[in-house]
Amino acid sequence: MPLYEYRCDPCGEFEAWRSMAQYNAPINCPQCDRTATKIFSIPNVNLNSGSLSAIARQSSEPRLVKQEPTEPSKLRYQSSTSSRPWMVSHAPPRY
Repeated sequence: MPLYEYRCDPCGEFEAWRSMAQYNAPINCPQCDRTATKIFSIPNVNLNSGSLSAIARQSSEPRLVKQEPTEPSKLRYQSSTSSRPWMVSHAPPRY
């Protein structure tokens, strides 16, 4: 249910929670019971942490990622004893 702002000439401004079906229905001032006019107010936008992170993800700036360099745990490739290790047909026979 939205919160609308109204103005009563003798009493001033006040707010009222009303359903959207009652958007254009007249409302009486809670102090003097006169008909009040609705005034335009800026909508309240809630920028919670979820929406702020979504805005940050859509940014054109690159993200800074810090990662400590690590040493590999074991060697990926083993050295060969033959003169042409890249050729299968020249590999020394294993008995």
